[in-house]
Amino acid sequence: MSTIRIWPGRPYPLGATWDGSGTNFALYSENAEKVELCLFEDPAAKTESARIALPDSTDMVWHAYLPDILPGQVYGYRVHGPYKPEEGHRFNPHKVLLDPYAKAIARETQWCDEMWGYHVGDPAADLSFDERDNAGSAPLAAVVDNAFTWGDDRPPQTPWNKTLIYELHVKGFTKLHPDVPEKMRGTYAGFGSEAAIRYLKELGITAVELLPVHEHVDDRHLVERGLTNYWGYNTLGFFAPEHTYASAATAADAVREFKTMVRNLHSAGIEVILDVVYNHTAEGNQMGPTLSFRGIDNASYYRLSPEDRRYYMDFTGCGNTFHMRNPRVLQLIMDSLRYWVLEMHVDGFRFDLASTLARELHDVDKLGAFFDIIHQDPVISQAKLIAEPWDLGAGGYQVGNFPALWSEWNGKYRDCVRHFWKGDGGAASEFATRFCGSSDLYEWSSRRPHASINFVTCHDGFSLVDLVSYDHKHNEANGEDNRDGADDNVSWNCGAEGPTDDPKIRELRARKRRSFLATLLLSQGVPMLFGGDEIGQTKNGNNNTYCQDNELTWLHWDLTAEQQELLKFVRHVIKIAREEPVFHRRRFFHGRALKGAEAREIAWLEPTGKEMPDEAWNAPYVRCLGVQLFGQSIDVDEHGEMISGDTVLILFNADHANKIPFVLPPPGTEHPWELLFDTARPGVEWEPKSEATYELDACSMAVFRSPTKTEEPAL
Repeated sequence: MSTIRIWPGRPYPLGATWDGSGTNFALYSENAEKVELCLFEDPAAKTESARIALPDSTDMVWHAYLPDILPGQVYGYRVHGPYKPEEGHRFNPHKVLLDPYAKAIARETQWCDEMWGYHVGDPAADLSFDERDNAGSAPLAAVVDNAFTWGDDRPPQTPWNKTLIYELHVKGFTKLHPDVPEKMRGTYAGFGSEAAIRYLKELGITAVELLPVHEHVDDRHLVERGLTNYWGYNTLGFFAPEHTYASAATAADAVREFKTMVRNLHSAGIEVILDVVYNHTAEGNQMGPTLSFRGIDNASYYRLSPEDRRYYMDFTGCGNTFHMRNPRVLQLIMDSLRYWVLEMHVDGFRFDLASTLARELHDVDKLGAFFDIIHQDPVISQAKLIAEPWDLGAGGYQVGNFPALWSEWNGKYRDCVRHFWKGDGGAASEFATRFCGSSDLYEWSSRRPHASINFVTCHDGFSLVDLVSYDHKHNEANGEDNRDGADDNVSWNCGAEGPTDDPKIRELRARKRRSFLATLLLSQGVPMLFGGDEIGQTKNGNNNTYCQDNELTWLHWDLTAEQQELLKFVRHVIKIAREEPVFHRRRFFHGRALKGAEAREIAWLEPTGKEMPDEAWNAPYVRCLGVQLFGQSIDVDEHGEMISGDTVLILFNADHANKIPFVLPPPGTEHPWELLFDTARPGVEWEPKSEATYELDACSMAVFRSPTKTEEPAL
């Protein structure tokens, strides 16, 4: 490489920033003694072509401006400083490190012993010092040009009360899709294709929640077993889209492909929510590799044990925890979030193990610095914010305790709905509360039903078809002797473990799935559907498919007749949920009318058609109940006008053995009840009557409607 001009540059923005004339490089390291920028000719280069000592340091940020460096330049860093693990310092200039602010990844990690800062297998373990160079194997970044033609792209800004989230894996959704061009399958381009988006629109989805798309690392122990970290909860770069999900050849093209995907989804009115993992990184505990943060400034980026700084505080079960008390670490997270909103146009975030981010000292502090910064930020505070409200540390289960602006994965909803449809007695009272939006968890803090992200299944655990088909996990394919993953599913299989040809068992399982899905889609709050459940996707009993990047986890689109019927049913229920205002209220039910309204809001019923008596709510024998949602004066819109809709009646029978006759209450309108669907008989025809007793099959759910207003005759 010819002589490179070097100017002092600026300490902000951090990362590599091309301004049209040259590139500014800035790297934060509080304890470094020297920082070298390493420039590579191309991603395949075994060593750098130039090594440049950054000439200036301002406020602990090392920086330089190189007027001759253009987009596409491949680079990394070497950082000099003390190697004293017992004091928390693990600098090793023999290791090339990835820029924490890398916007694109030019080369992924190539595993070898040189990727560790110590001698792997040394008796002294991580206290030893490895002098071998890793330049030929280290992950490398590329300078990018952020220019992109967004056109008239605008965020859909779907109101929370009308949002339906679909959780999926970018690769797994289209990898086997026959209508997606083969070269695009499993990529951002494939997910942004006409065929993929058409499916989501026809289903009725308003937002997709993507499993992590930040650049991640496939753990060495998985790679050596022929597996990968498929889910991607092993982040290395918080600004770069995962390059293996791109059909494009270059790092810069991968960024543009991601933006194109977002633009296409927005044009269809679909929001993009990212599952983000800011609680830990891919470098693991003290025995992990030196890839980026550890070698740049271990003591600044990670929470170290106050008793022995050689070790890490681990609230995540992944070996380390990001040091949220360091303002520069908070800055990195906020810069990353703003980048994904402003530059990549995403609409929201789901924060993995979000309780970890709230830990100021040891306990979870819901008013911690992270929340304060989020709430005052004019960009991030306007995005959809979803917390996974737990971690693995003491006091980490925080469902219901996150502050305003936040919605939460409602684990209590999942557990209660499962218990109810499993037929467990004594669940009726909590089931009613969960179905109505979990006011016990959220109303006390002035939050509304949309604070509850309702789900029954997600990526982590059984798929829905497996939930009702297996008593125990079957994770043998993961290579851990079936020890991994929780084994909390008992007596769900309806009489047979796994697949069966018994028509009675198959029908009961199908009925359970429909009842689960209908409950989820009609509950107050925000429903989150796990991608594949609507078509009966099975993972063969594996409830921890984090390492299975294969046909076990990819969605299969060659649907059987039974799967096609399930998909048709789900589309029908979603259509009902979208059409009926009673299912997307903005406020909690209180059992009474809004001011100025003539009718009450809700009534819970026993099979006699009368209201549930107080003593019945916690009785262990109650497995059948109904709810009437009155359609008059449901809510107030943004202009102060009353919203009205149809009155809806929903009947639940979680008894697995008995049919129960349910006396239908008066509809409260001039119109008789109209059956919308019955999960036991999806295609049944029912003759409307002014008074009737409806026979509710075991483990089923029926939904009726009575129009509130008479339609005006056509002129």
